[in-house]
Amino acid sequence: MKLINKVLNFFSLQHEEKNMTTTTAKNYTDAQTAELIAEYTTKDTNNKTFNETFAEKFGKTTRSIVAKLSKEGVYKVEVRKTKTGEKVITKAELVAQINNKLGVEMDSLVKATKADLQNLVNSLT
Repeated sequence: MKLINKVLNFFSLQHEEKNMTTTTAKNYTDAQTAELIAEYTTKDTNNKTFNETFAEKFGKTTRSIVAKLSKEGVYKVEVRKTKTGEKVITKAELVAQINNKLGVEMDSLVKATKADLQNLVNSLT
């Protein structure tokens, strides 16, 4: 009986010590978080420039800035654009347009080149 009690006490002490040391340090102070959110919600630049500026200011990585803004629920992904300034259209979206116009399901069209799919969509219009 004494041996069992010793073993139980040993493991319960180890468990308590683990729980006492599991506090983690904050990566951002409350002031940094407030400044980051305030500046992001009123920014007049694109996300990339903003992230680089604050990463340098706080001594963090740009990915850390994005992660913090995402965690706070304010980060918005910018719409990707082509070199001509148009919204990027995926091959899957082109295939969906073709399927809708023809009234059939041809999912394997995704394997065609994007240029061919765009030509097909344009010819169906």
